[in-house]
Formats: sequence, C-alpha cells, structure tokens
Amino acid sequence: MVKVKFCGLKRPCDIAWANELRPDYAGFVFAGKKRRVSDDQAAALRKDLDPGIPAVGVFVDDSLEHMGKLVAAGTIQIVQLHGQEDDTMIDAVRQSLQVPVIKAFSIASQDDVRKAEQSRADYILLDHGAGGTGDCFDWALLGQLNRPYFLAGGLNPDNAVQAAAFHPYALDVSSGIETDGVKDKEKMKLFMARVRAYRR
Repeated sequence: MVKVKFCGLKRPCDIAWANELRPDYAGFVFAGKKRRVSDDQAAALRKDLDPGIPAVGVFVDDSLEHMGKLVAAGTIQIVQLHGQEDDTMIDAVRQSLQVPVIKAFSIASQDDVRKAEQSRADYILLDHGAGGTGDCFDWALLGQLNRPYFLAGGLNPDNAVQAAAFHPYALDVSSGIETDGVKDKEKMKLFMARVRAYRR
C-alpha cells in the first residue's frame, strides 16, 4: 500500500486541505527559502494538523539541538535529513531524539542507489538533485532496490500512478501539487485520488 507525503506545507489552508485529503505524512521544511517555515509557524501548523498525520521536519545539515527542540515541542514526529549528514549523525538523531529518520539521496546512477541502500536511516528518500527541483531521476534505477524508500522528485498527478507502480513505501510530493509556488487544493486532491485508485 503506497503512502503519500505532502511536503512543504506552510499556510493554514495547506493544513486544512491536508486534514481533508488525509495524506499519510505532512512535511515542514526548515531549510532553503522557498518553502521554509519558522519554528513558530511550524508549531502553529502542527497544532491545526490532524493528530493522526505525523509531521516530518526537513533539515539540511542542521544541529541536533534544533531538531531536538522541535521534536520535544511535539512540532515534528519524524526527522528528514537532506544535507551531508552521515551515519554517525543519523545514529545520533535516532538515539537521542527517539524518532524515525529519513535520509535523502540524490540519484543519478546505480552507484547512488547502492549508497542509499546502505544508509543506517529508518527510511531512505530518493530524489533528483538537491530536492525541490520538480524533476524526476531515471526511475529505471529503482529496479535493484531492496529496502523501503520514499520516492521524490518531479511527482505530480499525471505521473502518480506510474510512480506508485514501482512500489515505493511512499510518494513524496511538493512542487507537483503547487500552482505559482503555492499549494493547489485541486492538484492535491487529484494526486490523492489517483494514488488511492491505484491502491485499490
């Protein structure tokens, strides 16, 4: 059963739509500029988010202290690492914060897939480039993968079923459910509808 993560939620309406459409995960980005939210913004969004939807905090080479603060406050329930974090950092997050860890990898070759497969994270996330590019990598590379993974990069309602057919643990979508840089309810709705139809 392929799960769905709506990432880069930053407005109250994004949360209202997520509550209505019921993705399996909601992502708050604590890095970059475009979709970044402050700790206070994220806390307010989490407060309005359905308690049954885990919030994932997306970080790039951030401190254990900052991530821990957000976990302790109940703002996030899962940590997603998108920088140069190694297995030592992954172990530190898991042991000290006691939450699942998703580690993102940029995929351009079979070697990248093998490297991702060896990660000590609970889940790996396979993306194009540094993430947030709106582009797909070559999904043919997924054939050799032997562990649960989040598939990201260039997902949208038009290719959701094709992506789900690779049997990832979850599809992670952000720019593909946006119009002019903000979340679009109709695209969110269509994405969920197509994944649910595929599940059936």
